[in-house]
Amino acid sequence: MPHMIRFSAAPALLLTLSVPAQADEAPGDGIVVTALRTPVAQDRVSSTVTILDQAAITDAQPVALTDILLRTPGISLSRNGGYGMATSLRIRGADSGQTVMVLDGMRLSDPSSTAGGFGFANLLLDDAERIEILRGPQSILWGSDAIGGVVNVSTRRPEKPLEGSFAVEGGTHDSFSARAGVGGTSASVDWRLAGSTFTTDGISARANGTEADGYRRNAASGTATVRLAPNVSLDLRGYYSDARNDFDASSGDSYSYGLTREWSGYAGLNMALLDGRFTNRVAVLQSMTDRENYDPARSIRPLTFDAHGRVRRIEYQGAYRFSDAVQLLFGAEREDQRMTTASPSNSTDAYARTPYKAHTSSVYGQLRLTPVAGLTLDGGLRYDRQSRFGGNVVASGGAVYTPNDGATIVRANYSEGYKAPSLYQLFSAYGAANLGPEKARGWEVGGEQKIGDLLTVSATWFERDTDNLINFAYCPTDGTLPDICYVPGTTTTRFGYYANIDRSHAQGIELAASARWSILFAQANYSWISAEDRTPASGNYGRQLARVPRHLANAEAGFQLPSGLRASVAARYAGRTFDSASSNRVLEDYWLFDARMQWPVIDGLTFQARVENLTDKDYQTANGYGSLGRTFYLGLRSRF
Repeated sequence: MPHMIRFSAAPALLLTLSVPAQADEAPGDGIVVTALRTPVAQDRVSSTVTILDQAAITDAQPVALTDILLRTPGISLSRNGGYGMATSLRIRGADSGQTVMVLDGMRLSDPSSTAGGFGFANLLLDDAERIEILRGPQSILWGSDAIGGVVNVSTRRPEKPLEGSFAVEGGTHDSFSARAGVGGTSASVDWRLAGSTFTTDGISARANGTEADGYRRNAASGTATVRLAPNVSLDLRGYYSDARNDFDASSGDSYSYGLTREWSGYAGLNMALLDGRFTNRVAVLQSMTDRENYDPARSIRPLTFDAHGRVRRIEYQGAYRFSDAVQLLFGAEREDQRMTTASPSNSTDAYARTPYKAHTSSVYGQLRLTPVAGLTLDGGLRYDRQSRFGGNVVASGGAVYTPNDGATIVRANYSEGYKAPSLYQLFSAYGAANLGPEKARGWEVGGEQKIGDLLTVSATWFERDTDNLINFAYCPTDGTLPDICYVPGTTTTRFGYYANIDRSHAQGIELAASARWSILFAQANYSWISAEDRTPASGNYGRQLARVPRHLANAEAGFQLPSGLRASVAARYAGRTFDSASSNRVLEDYWLFDARMQWPVIDGLTFQARVENLTDKDYQTANGYGSLGRTFYLGLRSRF
């Protein structure tokens, strides 16, 4: 049967998924979840997880990673214009900085950004072969930022002694995309190298603009696994991207542009002892982000913003399998963050690039039990000690039960998450050195039912409370100013500062169904998300959080012939929402419709085409910023 996307547990577009078994995967033929930092069969996972395999990704034909994430339940996005512009991804209403992004085991983040999280603007499809979206607080295994969830992307792994792949595509706005990769596997080494390029003339970032704001990006990635001895291997991984995006001023057209360069590297030693029951991993990781903004209209110094962020991590992780019924995962980590930022004035004066630092040491453990066939229980603890705010503890517990080898699955869990204040929130001109971590507590319950190969349905209810949220507090405009209203270490006044002042409550339901009959298929999901401000004595108490639609929906229907010809029409809905926390300005709801087709021309070569936003809908995900209208794309792809 042809591949279909599978969104497991409560997510949507539940489609059958076939993943080649890897040497380190959990036993059985169920889906294996690697976002849990060790392979776990899907029917033993108590959290809600969406899994997209290679077929699902190629069927969707996305340009950016966010293009396909948006079609899964509970995820909304706002973007300041076309591709390459500032992008915020929200899982179940959580802020964009409260999501962990992982690529080939490398945690990606930018400590020089305002919230310290990952900016999704420059992560395109590249060489992605598998995507996992783990929903809900996940700080037991992933530490800071894992309040909304975790997005885990794996690139292709070689299956032949020598193999390759490529894809080329062109479309509206003089858009052009090309990707290629080569790799191989042998008794001693598995390796793959890949590169990509994307360029587009784009659209005006501002809705009232008249000139297009273009975008270009080049990227490369590589992985290698070297088997040094029986049960001993070395993993080497790397990622690099270099992007330029034009952008507009708040008043309209400008010739300003930004440069962003990202590097990430990973080296890990893996060792299995005691006949494979005791596995160990020691790894060193580093990621760096350089961002610069330029305004050519400035007469002396066109550089208007300069930021550098660096994260270094040392990780140890162990897993001990006492028996098929008892497994223990444990680990320790050290993370060092560093940033420098500057906003040079239009003068010849020197400007300072002052470095700021913070580090976190962590230990964690998670126990997984299977007391009777079909029932799995899990529980975990994590302790982090951060150099600024001290210690923090989170806990989790869950259960998943299947009485019939995965045809019926029932899940429930309680989990906690936290987010450390970013370096910008601590040390910028608006920073406060006494900030504490944001803290979240969440629970969910859900189930999934398969009816043969014809139908799969699922539902999940979730709730999450988050307090100590960091927001901007304004200083009084008259009277004696408190000490906090002065830039730290100076006598310079400021109009505001960051503080732990907000609370929020999110709850909702995610429904999904998929059906397959002969050559026909259909799938849909719907999410209702009530994410409200619960800050005591706030004028916004009970108000839906900004840019979090209360209603989200996706649907797709089509056919796939035995010859491989596949065609479908998809729809996506986002409900109305407020543009900002304090403004009554509303972003109206909208429906978007797409059409996709792919046809294997010859063995190993596939022609693909799509039209996005068929009705040329004019909509906004951020007030005053444009969005892509009707666009056409044609391309070829091959794997050999």
